[in-house]
Amino acid sequence: MAAARLPIRPVRMPADLARQRNGQLDPGLLRTVRPYGQLHRLAADAYEALREAARPFGEQIRPIKPTSSLDTYRPLTAQERVFFGRYTTEYRPGAKSVRNYKGQIWYIKDNKLAAVATPGTSFHGWGLAVDIANSSGPRLEWLLTFAPLYGFSWELQSEPWHIRYVVGDKVPPAVQRWKDSHANRDSSSTD
Repeated sequence: MAAARLPIRPVRMPADLARQRNGQLDPGLLRTVRPYGQLHRLAADAYEALREAARPFGEQIRPIKPTSSLDTYRPLTAQERVFFGRYTTEYRPGAKSVRNYKGQIWYIKDNKLAAVATPGTSFHGWGLAVDIANSSGPRLEWLLTFAPLYGFSWELQSEPWHIRYVVGDKVPPAVQRWKDSHANRDSSSTD
């Protein structure tokens, strides 16, 4: 079976990120998501709505969750920690991934390691990306159908687990329906 072709759309940034720095976001722009991690408030709504949409599809699809808490919003210090763990300034002939950071050339330590973005350039640093655990088989097929409805797209053909919120300030209809249903639940509950 041929590998699925991932839809890749450009990212429209939410307006409230205009004066922010990648990996150094104002904490007020972030929201905790289940089961762990944080995302930009708009991406968090879309992600939570997507998670809930998976509920009726059974164990092969759900739970939709990040691979770890650092696979949602990644502060700059965490981006650097991951980067320095995978890259070295020592020349590596045949390195499949080479980056330029802080005026130096960095080579991936081992070609078997997954490449990571240069610190300060990752969509994780904007709180817009989430790496979904076990994104293959039926779960990937489900994501290919549903993730775009919730404002997500992929960044690289080689990373089926890495989705990004790409619609900026526009709230997709599927997310708005989820928000409306939660507002109705919250307003009908009594304390």
